[in-house]
Amino acid sequence: MSRNRFLKLPLQYNVNRLLTDLDECVKTHWQSHFNTADYSGEWTSIALRSASGNTDDIYALPAATGFQNTPLLETCTYFKSIVDGFLCEIEAVRLLSLSPGSHIKEHRDLHQGYEYGFFRLHIPIKTVPQVVFRVDGVDMDMQPGECWYANFHLPHSVQNNGSEPRIHLIIDGKRNAWSDAIFAGAGYDFEEEKQNLAYDRDTKLKMIEALETMDTEASRELVRKLKLEIQGN
Repeated sequence: MSRNRFLKLPLQYNVNRLLTDLDECVKTHWQSHFNTADYSGEWTSIALRSASGNTDDIYALPAATGFQNTPLLETCTYFKSIVDGFLCEIEAVRLLSLSPGSHIKEHRDLHQGYEYGFFRLHIPIKTVPQVVFRVDGVDMDMQPGECWYANFHLPHSVQNNGSEPRIHLIIDGKRNAWSDAIFAGAGYDFEEEKQNLAYDRDTKLKMIEALETMDTEASRELVRKLKLEIQGN
């Protein structure tokens, strides 16, 4: 199992201020998550930063460009200060809510891991002990105000067995020297990363086969990159 499956980063945020900004956001309509095959129950989201700049644009595809703050983020001063505190390129920023009894089925988000130059962070705002967030077969114990990275290229799932919604602030970013320093401080194993990137040809072909069934702009771009890697070997 990977030592880099998830990490608690050395970043801590004020829970009361997170809740204050959340109160502003719940006044606005939240969209049902677009990956309807990946969950049962109610999984909703609202964008604070998106490719279109709209709050209902909750897509967070790595191939998207032109991310910009939504008007809602401009009204949420604490959320905005958190985003502005990241000294790297920030892509999508969203709030995701998983209602009681809802289940995000185990799945993988290909290439959404730090070794691919990308990271997705979770900052819990509201959660309960009955939420089971599992990555690569291991449960994450995330508390409000903490900041966690998880490698979502690995199998992961979430089950809300509690009686309250689980709401996280989700931040997508591009890797750089600043983020490398933050991850190093959290114990990220860069040697393990090098080993994991050394996929053999058969593994890459299987990844291409799976990606081609998705038929999205992002999946087609990943297929193109994998084919170029195979041709270069």
